[in-house]
Amino acid sequence: MTADTVGGVWTYSLELAGALNCLGVQTALATMGRPLTRDQKEEAAAAVPNLEIFESAFKLEWMDDPWQDVERAGEWLLDLEASLQPDIIHLNGYAHGALPWRAPTLVVGHSCVLSWWQAVRGEDAPPEWDRYREVVTQGLRSVSRVIAPTAAMLGALEQHYGPFSPAQVIPNGRTAALFAPGKKQEFVFSAGRLWDQAKNLAALEQVAPHLAWPVYVAGEQAHPEGGVAPAGSVRPLGRLRPEAVADWLARAAVYALPARYEPFGLSVLEAALAGCALVLGDIPSLRENWDEAAVFVPPDDTDALEAAISGLMHDPDRCRAMAARARFRTLDLSSQAMAARYRSVYDALVRERSGKPPCPPAAAPLGSHTIPVTGEVPACAS
Repeated sequence: MTADTVGGVWTYSLELAGALNCLGVQTALATMGRPLTRDQKEEAAAAVPNLEIFESAFKLEWMDDPWQDVERAGEWLLDLEASLQPDIIHLNGYAHGALPWRAPTLVVGHSCVLSWWQAVRGEDAPPEWDRYREVVTQGLRSVSRVIAPTAAMLGALEQHYGPFSPAQVIPNGRTAALFAPGKKQEFVFSAGRLWDQAKNLAALEQVAPHLAWPVYVAGEQAHPEGGVAPAGSVRPLGRLRPEAVADWLARAAVYALPARYEPFGLSVLEAALAGCALVLGDIPSLRENWDEAAVFVPPDDTDALEAAISGLMHDPDRCRAMAARARFRTLDLSSQAMAARYRSVYDALVRERSGKPPCPPAAAPLGSHTIPVTGEVPACAS
């Protein structure tokens, strides 16, 4: 499985690998984007026992002038396949879908530049993204299966790059035990990269001075390509370890994410598990998962955002009721359900390729250039 270390795909990959481990699936994780931090290595150790991580710092396909790195990463990944001989190639990026893989291959579409540009800028991506369009199209059309976490994201991929191979939606999941509700306090919490216009955390900056409660935001301010996003009215917490995020969510009464673009929203799921009332951007992907379980506001209407948050602040009964609705909705978004759906796809792809059942998980070490990660075996229950 490939993963980038910059955004939410890292969290998704660990969650899925841990849940698949409980189903007897051994995962080798190949990372790109930037080197793993110490916190990320510790997070992996806690999430997945005996996980083998192959680390690199190759640029991702959405970064500035990445193509030489993308080609070199492809050679590296093919060498890994030759060494590991996996039953399945699970890609969390698009460009490498067109490589001459031996094993059945699927791509999961977590987001893309063209749909981001349309949602955030309100227009088509400029010509400098034409090569990206061509590479992503080729990748999606080369694999055996395309998966997206929401129907909204799958529709966006079909719009910009289709038609392509058989496709389906598998919602993301999170382990409920990691995000237990606590005693709620009077503050608003949000999480996301402050530089990402898709998260629209600038809207929270505008309304924060007019709210009776403080607004705390967890997330990186430094852009991976350079520059730092300022934070004024909100109280920035920087990048937090997962257990610290869980602690803030357990205590937050309201979670606000007025996103313009959020193909799934792992942080929203975490907030719902932790018993937060949700105030979300009114976009199709978030409606898909949280309709009637959140207060929705147009992303560019800061007056509506202020009114929605203030309304929950001044009506504790409604705030608790909305939090309960959101938490109930999470029953359909467990990591166990996610892993079972992926395991079903893996098995189907192996049968289609060979007519035989998948090989049992290998017990041998995965190679001398592996980064071994060890940790406690997690409970395989919700």
